[in-house]
Amino acid sequence: MTNSSYTELSNSDDCEKYVNRFIQEFPLRSAEIGQGTVIKRALPSRHKRLIGAWCFLDHAGPVVFPQGDGLDVGPHPHIGLQTFTWMIEGTMMHTDSLGTKQLIRPKQVNLMTAGYGISHTEVAPETETHMHAAQLWIALPDDKINMAPRFDHYPELPVVERDQVEFTVLVGEFLQTRSPVAVHSELLGVDLTAQESTTTRIQLNPKFEYGFMALEGVAEVNGHELTDDNMVVLEPGMTEIEIRLHKGSRVLLLGGEPFESPILLWWNFVGRTQEELCQARDHWIAQDDRFGTIPDYPGPRLEAPAFPDKMRASK
Repeated sequence: MTNSSYTELSNSDDCEKYVNRFIQEFPLRSAEIGQGTVIKRALPSRHKRLIGAWCFLDHAGPVVFPQGDGLDVGPHPHIGLQTFTWMIEGTMMHTDSLGTKQLIRPKQVNLMTAGYGISHTEVAPETETHMHAAQLWIALPDDKINMAPRFDHYPELPVVERDQVEFTVLVGEFLQTRSPVAVHSELLGVDLTAQESTTTRIQLNPKFEYGFMALEGVAEVNGHELTDDNMVVLEPGMTEIEIRLHKGSRVLLLGGEPFESPILLWWNFVGRTQEELCQARDHWIAQDDRFGTIPDYPGPRLEAPAFPDKMRASK
């Protein structure tokens, strides 16, 4: 839709109906991992499979635990994606088959590009007692899906303050400010934290679809309540949105152009065909060099589950 479509609607009720047909909300799924760490999963969902190239979104915590009881995810493989970790509270050690060891701290991003294949671990330090993070996956485009794996750590991200909101630009460009995080699709990721109760209006790219997730507190997106139990999504076509935030509320904003190809997402893999996913599973089971090793991890590797007979493509 173009801007002129909005100006042609003279009746306010018609305008509201027009805008709201682009907006929907759906519930999140909950699970518990580790020692009482609650995960809220927004993507993929039967309601929404992707937002741009964002194909996976978990909100972990906030949680407090005794020393030594933090998250400990053993060696596991990835293909066809980038893992994106936004740390809000606590620390986590990333170790991968490239030889990387990187501690992520609050307000930092870890970006691991799996490409053709990589394995890694995620372990909370023994002294850690807190965890609050958003874990996302980005599907790689067709011409990058088998690229060489790599790891990047971003200790500082740009912050813009407006309308008593602190906007941290995680991915892409926002408010004339660009994130240094290197991705391979047209994407947006922004953390909005309210310093006081406030209302702000955000300009949107009408080519993008968007999603909003509450990481702390509650908010409203064009009158749609946003809590830690739901996600609000916008279809392409909108050029502006109003967000109301309470003091201390934190919202994750994601956006991107609808992804170019249907994808298959199974276990820790993103691909295009069942054959390539099945082959990746076989390589992991056979301990093929494709996924390397992490020799200093003291426990076993994660075992691959049984491969399903049928799999649905995500768009």
